Amino acid sequence: MRWLRQRWAGWWQSRHPRCDTHQMGQRNIYIVPTRPGLAYCLTLALLLLASINEQLSLGYALTFLLAGAGFASMHTTHANLRRLSLDLKPPSDAFADHPVPLLVRLHNPVGAKWGLGLRCQTEPRLFAHGDAALAWVDVPAQAHAELHLQMPPQQRGLRELPAIHIETRFPFGLFRAWSIWRPASTVCVYPAPEQPAAALPLYADQGDPSSAAVARMQAGEDVEGLRPFRRGDSPGRIAWKKSITQTGAGAQLWVRDRQAPARQQLWLDWRQTSGPVLEARLSRLCAWVLACERNQHPYGLKLPSGLEFAPGSGAAHQQQCLRALAGLDLEAMRHG
Repeated sequence: MRWLRQRWAGWWQSRHPRCDTHQMGQRNIYIVPTRPGLAYCLTLALLLLASINEQLSLGYALTFLLAGAGFASMHTTHANLRRLSLDLKPPSDAFADHPVPLLVRLHNPVGAKWGLGLRCQTEPRLFAHGDAALAWVDVPAQAHAELHLQMPPQQRGLRELPAIHIETRFPFGLFRAWSIWRPASTVCVYPAPEQPAAALPLYADQGDPSSAAVARMQAGEDVEGLRPFRRGDSPGRIAWKKSITQTGAGAQLWVRDRQAPARQQLWLDWRQTSGPVLEARLSRLCAWVLACERNQHPYGLKLPSGLEFAPGSGAAHQQQCLRALAGLDLEAMRHG
């Protein structure tokens, strides 16, 4: 049974190679009767038997008339997908706890198309719909249309896109015609950011063993010196002892001049996220990266096996760090 299942999977994949464009034709469109279609066929069979048994000429005429309508419906349903082409816009990166948006563009070079249901599921089945996400779109004659699908949330890492079903039952719903499309694009799924996010680690103290000194410098509490009073200075910053000692003409007030907050280098190290759950540690690093980008503060990232990213900021730096977290080898963390 397992061997037969593997042979079937190999044959099915060979008939549907991965590609970001899909042109539908005779070789990749399938059609079967629906439940109403099977009931319709059963009704025709009963009418035919009754007409033969009773020798009813009008019964023959009605039976063959309905049978012709059924064949016309089957031909129209199949032709509704023929020559329709689709292409996929490369998907953007996503997080593990969010669905992945997919944009599909449909192109109809000839006649009208109606009621195309695109079904997205990770393991397509030919005769079972399951809980697949379903969306509908109409493609006018000699025109284009866009369809927004959502790929269910995936696990962290580089993931292949699921197969997409293109289906129609126009015009009478007696037959279901469909095609299967396996996109070649992949999507990078980042770890889900920790909610609520933990506080950022302390800044590098750059040689000062006391982290409190760094904190005071960040808060602007270290005094650099004195300067003459300027209009708008707060009275609380006036050095009264220094000012009182100066008397006579031209005496002026002196004001404490504090250091501006220094911009320190912040390193996000995976060893600062100790814990038994490995995915939770990656989620915390992901949340720290997003927090640093929101605050526009340069940050560096240290990962197992000596992999480091120098401090920086911006969309490109964020994407580089998040992609490294998405593809991080858990075995390296387990033994690190």
